[in-house]
Amino acid sequence: MNTIVNEGHIRLKIPKAAKISKSMGVFYNPAMGLSRDISVLLLNSLNRGNMQIADPLAATGVRSIRFLKELNKNKIKKNLINDNSKDAIKLIKENFALNNIQCKNNKKIQITCQDANLFLLNSAGFDYIDIDPFGSPNFLLDCACKRIARNGILAVTATDTSALCGTFPKACLRKYWAIPRRDAVMHETGLRILIRKIQLIAAQYEKALIPIFSYSKEHYMRAFLKNEKGKNNVDNILKQHGLFNEAGPMWLGNLWDKSLAEKMHKNAVSSKIFKNNKELIKLLKTIKEESKINAVGFSEINLQKKCSIIDKIKKRGYSASETHFNGQGIRSGIPASKLARLLENK
Repeated sequence: MNTIVNEGHIRLKIPKAAKISKSMGVFYNPAMGLSRDISVLLLNSLNRGNMQIADPLAATGVRSIRFLKELNKNKIKKNLINDNSKDAIKLIKENFALNNIQCKNNKKIQITCQDANLFLLNSAGFDYIDIDPFGSPNFLLDCACKRIARNGILAVTATDTSALCGTFPKACLRKYWAIPRRDAVMHETGLRILIRKIQLIAAQYEKALIPIFSYSKEHYMRAFLKNEKGKNNVDNILKQHGLFNEAGPMWLGNLWDKSLAEKMHKNAVSSKIFKNNKELIKLLKTIKEESKINAVGFSEINLQKKCSIIDKIKKRGYSASETHFNGQGIRSGIPASKLARLLENK
């Protein structure tokens, strides 16, 4: 039995289920609506169009339908939508009809029912690939890295945060080739470990995947990475792998393109779709501020002291902001010894 829900500017027919799980048949998680909001904002904030987009694990088709309805004109050249489930394909077509999108003889749309890896390998390449699985993205990374085009964007989600955040360190070592650490900074550490794993897979194909927007939210981590081809670019990426806080190896470079983070926040505030979405606006505002600070990790501060400490850090000439990774966290360029003295004097 199905039910109708709204997300963004679309309506969606989804399986009626008491609990969100793999057993739904065709998977849909309303909590990932914010993730899809960010995908729409990011693509609309990039100065490029005529993109060939891949949705290898389409499920209900929600992401692709939102792209077709909400992305700016001329963004999409072709949207290739795939799922290995015949039930999913049937539901995707019903959802296209529900949103008045004509599939038949539509040159912008191609729907296939294949294994996700074969779907990617059977293509010529994509300007945007979205990997959003239930659990680890590992099984799709190799084919996705092979098929991401020059200057293309690879978006990757991981929901196995128990491994990346240190609850199961052996699992993290097996799956992501790194040692996690369960502490206040674990969500940033886990995200950086995930990014390094993706970069290593791409490196063997002389593709340098550079993070342009990344975040951790509740049960998942997500990274958008731009492909810059060439041996030198790859070498520069690998130089930025290392240990932090007794964890890793991980990506130690920037997690965001600060101009893109600023533009995404600005576009969200002025958007008819997103301007009343307080959760999204708050997240983007925080990331906009922390993207200006080139620092790995952050300090956990008592909530009552946080605002006054940020002001004191700035008065001493250092950058400082809240971090979206931790409600009590402060990201700053201030040396640890000087921050300790500030906290002692509070």
